[in-house]
Amino acid sequence: MIKFSPSDLGFMRVAVVSPELQVTDVEFNARITLAALREAAQRGCSLALFPELGLTGYSNADLFYQTLLLDQARAALPSVARATELYAITAVIGLPLAVSGRLYNCAALVSGGKVLGIVPKTYLPNTDEYYEQRWFTSSIYCSEKTVDLDGEQVPFGTDLLFQAENLTHCLIGIEICEDLWAPSPPSGDMATAGATVLLNPSASNELLGKAEYRRDLVKQQSARCLAAYLYTSAGPNESTTDIVFSGHALIAENGVILAETERLSFDTQIAMADVDLQRLVHERLKNSSFSASLPRRAYRLIPFQLPRPVSLEADQFKLQRPISPTPFVPTDPAQRAKHCREIFAIQSAGLAKRLKHLRARQVSLGLSGGLDSTLALLVTIKAFDRLNLPRQGIVAVTMPGFGTTNRTRTNAERLADLLQANLRTIPIHDAVRQHLQDIGHDEHAHDVTFENAQARERTQILMDLANQIGGITIGTGDLSELALGWSTYNGDHMSMYHVNAGVPKTLVKYLVEWCADSEFSGEASAVLHDICATPISPELLPPGQGIDPRQSTEDTIGPFLLHDFFLYYTVRYLFSPRKIFYLAQQAFAQTYPPDEILKWMRLFYQRFFAQQFKRSAMPDGPKVGSVALSPRGDWRMPSDASSQSWLEQIDELRQDYDRQEV
Repeated sequence: MIKFSPSDLGFMRVAVVSPELQVTDVEFNARITLAALREAAQRGCSLALFPELGLTGYSNADLFYQTLLLDQARAALPSVARATELYAITAVIGLPLAVSGRLYNCAALVSGGKVLGIVPKTYLPNTDEYYEQRWFTSSIYCSEKTVDLDGEQVPFGTDLLFQAENLTHCLIGIEICEDLWAPSPPSGDMATAGATVLLNPSASNELLGKAEYRRDLVKQQSARCLAAYLYTSAGPNESTTDIVFSGHALIAENGVILAETERLSFDTQIAMADVDLQRLVHERLKNSSFSASLPRRAYRLIPFQLPRPVSLEADQFKLQRPISPTPFVPTDPAQRAKHCREIFAIQSAGLAKRLKHLRARQVSLGLSGGLDSTLALLVTIKAFDRLNLPRQGIVAVTMPGFGTTNRTRTNAERLADLLQANLRTIPIHDAVRQHLQDIGHDEHAHDVTFENAQARERTQILMDLANQIGGITIGTGDLSELALGWSTYNGDHMSMYHVNAGVPKTLVKYLVEWCADSEFSGEASAVLHDICATPISPELLPPGQGIDPRQSTEDTIGPFLLHDFFLYYTVRYLFSPRKIFYLAQQAFAQTYPPDEILKWMRLFYQRFFAQQFKRSAMPDGPKVGSVALSPRGDWRMPSDASSQSWLEQIDELRQDYDRQEV
């Protein structure tokens, strides 16, 4: 692998800690905190979050009034702060703090050997098992801007944001426990002020069903704020006089849980993840609602240097976050089936609405026996069934040409028959030969003209048939082909409604398999499974020996597995080739060597830029996921934009790889 600096690509390794604890034993708790800090730093973390009131324990009740306990907690904080310089890590520590005759439930950010700022809690729960207002004062009654610690004036208040000067986009905001459960959490305002990393030291007791609710709450707040949200809670070593704490700690990023601890463990639990700050900022740049949201208050920025653990910068490491090689396809079978059901419903509803609007009772569709046209037929069948239209109104046309194989033709014919579509067979050999002769082209010259003439002949047949039957032509291409321009302009590129426009190639196969297992049965299901097992080919060149076609799409343009990965991170997150290559090395470490990834990445960018003119003229079709390329919707790009800068960065990566190999 080519070595990268993760922080330069926007990654920040963080930890949430639910430590072993003894109620009221500050010395013990400080010692456990230091041990956890050391472990988190050794594992490459730049930031560690500890629970609410972690130095004393949360469940002290009236012992919070004890001067001894308060003094010990206050004295322990600087010693923990000094350890952050020794271990090269930043931390947030919870403690009670008396200020001007009032007691506050506080979180202190410590880094570089110092206490950089202290944030008091705003919302104090005082219902059912909670009784915080008996001991603590809300931050809304606090007028102090600083607090004296060992003779130093430390910033104090809920208006503090911590700016890492050496890590772009790292701005930290802190709220405490109940603040998140309030109708308007302070973290929302912090996010609109620019905070990308939101921290919540908490003490949340465990009740039936509460863990799931807590998890959803953290996920939703991270999504609403387009931020990383770190949450940690006191563990079961707290007093169990009336309630039990579980030590549930979570790391979420824009609605996705990246890591969480085991609950109800008496030992110290640490969960880690690499949050992607660059990704969050890109999301914010694209989100008009976020751009229009302004903070309701002014914040004080506290600058500091975020430690960069040597273990991350010196050696290549594996990201502590899931990087799926199939970002469009969930790895969990149950979740994948759920996605397929939803996508299939969206596709069929989109087509049904168009047919309903046009009062059309018939359609033409080219059925090749390949994956894309099969999915288009299945969607059309579903749309017709939704509208109670007879399936005979679906004119499924097989148009055998020079490269058509027996396997695909037989599957197309059997499927149309089994699904009760109106099957028509119209060979194109003679028409294409005549056309090639008319333009003075040798039919034995198997070049792009030879291939495109077949695609355009098929489209002409389908369009004219649609006119003849008073219907529309259904498009069969997919999202990946749109990205790569793997279609013939004014050939299979064109239709009257493009049902697969939002479905990437890696997902098409799973959709057809899902239909085979969930929507159809018997012989139809068997045919669908065989179609899924058929190699991907445009079947435009005469086939070779045996059943397999000589022309393989992926041999020509590369694996769709890689291209869909490139597409996802190029369009969804706007990443540079350098960052996408870094992620691809992580995702495909056991599948593709770096030089092959770079080879196909270069081709992806060449085609993605050069083929925009086809997308600018693409027909209507339903968006089904977070990535779409319609010029009327998600993707507006000049057809004559230069790809030079992107290709140069890939060439630089190639040079780095070649030097490393030498």
